[in-house]
Amino acid sequence: MKRILVPTDFSEQAEYALKVAAEIATKHDCELYLLHSLDMPSQIRGVENASAMPEALYFIKLAEKGFENLLKKDYLGPIEVHQAIGHAEIYTDVSQTVEEKDIDLIVMGSHGASGFKEMFIGSNTEKVVRTSKVPVLVIKNDHAKLDIKDFVFATDFTEECRWSFNEAQKFAKTVGAKMHLLYVNTPAGFKTTEEATELMENFVRGMGAENYTINIHNAFSVEKGILQFTKLKDAQLIGMSTHGRKGLNHFFNGSISEDLVNHAQMPVITFKIS
Repeated sequence: MKRILVPTDFSEQAEYALKVAAEIATKHDCELYLLHSLDMPSQIRGVENASAMPEALYFIKLAEKGFENLLKKDYLGPIEVHQAIGHAEIYTDVSQTVEEKDIDLIVMGSHGASGFKEMFIGSNTEKVVRTSKVPVLVIKNDHAKLDIKDFVFATDFTEECRWSFNEAQKFAKTVGAKMHLLYVNTPAGFKTTEEATELMENFVRGMGAENYTINIHNAFSVEKGILQFTKLKDAQLIGMSTHGRKGLNHFFNGSISEDLVNHAQMPVITFKIS
């Protein structure tokens, strides 16, 4: 991992994410890329050469001032920091930056009193998580130090999740965390312990997995199972596979979002299924 992207709107929550990104960058000698997408009215954004308009110049000056203030932060230390201003929707700017700068990880903050609800259900940031080809680490709170020792990775252990699992392994190894693979057994998709264990063992076989445990947790819903097990394990991070509607929306819309969004107090990292 060499390049970390931190989209920022210069809010308090965005700075929480930047602090975490800076900690990771310091430990692993990474470069940081700060990206601010201009919050211009849609009627200006759609105009040709919009960035040259007086209204746009005002937003650009605000962004430049925001970057200037961030770059003075002591926690950035000697980290090599790049900054850029995007002129499109945030998820478009993020996607382009990931491709152009060969980004390895995106670190984002969540907003609002309900935390993850704004981050995942909000249209712009939801699209960043859903469309990102690289892992997205979502930070909700201010962390004096992000010490990840136990990392719960929840998935359905189908063949299509192998790539995302491999990416999760890389991240766990990078931060020195133990992975706790989790299958949530619900009434709707009930499996016996033997069936679930066989499914997980077959999935892991040949993947070169190290420093992990296999866990089956019974619950009435996937989201409650994830939260219950994470609390029991006293883990510091939840990870999961996502692939658009079947992945992200499955985990974060409807009743599932109500529990995870409102009750998860630790960071969440998503890995898009290839």
